[in-house]
Amino acid sequence: MDAHALRTVRATKYVTPFREGGSLPGLVEADDDGLYVVKFHGAAQGPKALVAEMIAGELGRALGLPVPEIVIVDIDPSLGGLDGDPWVGELLERSPGLNAGIDFLPGSLTFNPRADGRPDPELAANVVWFDALVTNTDRSPRNPNILAWHRRLFLIDHGASLFIHHTWRDQDAHARRPLDTIADHVLLPYASSLEAAHARLAPLVTEPLLCSIVALVPDAWLLPHPGVGDAAAQRDAYVAYLLARVATPAALVDAIEGLRRAA
Repeated sequence: MDAHALRTVRATKYVTPFREGGSLPGLVEADDDGLYVVKFHGAAQGPKALVAEMIAGELGRALGLPVPEIVIVDIDPSLGGLDGDPWVGELLERSPGLNAGIDFLPGSLTFNPRADGRPDPELAANVVWFDALVTNTDRSPRNPNILAWHRRLFLIDHGASLFIHHTWRDQDAHARRPLDTIADHVLLPYASSLEAAHARLAPLVTEPLLCSIVALVPDAWLLPHPGVGDAAAQRDAYVAYLLARVATPAALVDAIEGLRRAA
């Protein structure tokens, strides 16, 4: 996967909203004839959800995990008039320019182990490890954010990841802390060794890779932060945070295996 490139498409039609969650994503058709689930920077969750979506999603893709393609979607606010929904029109008016789009998987269904069967143990371990790394709190049995499509699993919706960026407080300590919600991870019961997952994936999370991924984030999404600084300083903070975290197997392996032994 080339972490140095990201396609930009222009929205040509707003198809329908997905009326769930705080971000109210919408299905949008673009000038490449593709359909994308778009998250808007003007939604209630703000641009940080888009930053998390892009950094976590592109890192997952770089690690070989099944994440649908992420694109930049250029939105013209006048697109809202095509839908006729005043709420949608207002959302699009607040979200001109660059937004995050995820390739739409038509006919996909939410992962259900009873219907889809047990996932591959190595894939399950890789996903648990990855979610612990990016502090993704949103992969529970109630809301797995995993789609089954053509007999494959795909990871979606990483907007709740990297929640350190809401405050940027105690970055070093936070980077070394186990993820509190990992015990509820939907794939943990099916995962093989987390130590083996760490051995497979940790060497791939390098500073050059992370720098190339954070460089993909548009400056417009990285609003000045009083504790960190401008867009460039925030990119450096994401890289430093993830490097510190990947260097802490106590948080990514030991704590998780300890939960399993205690169960």
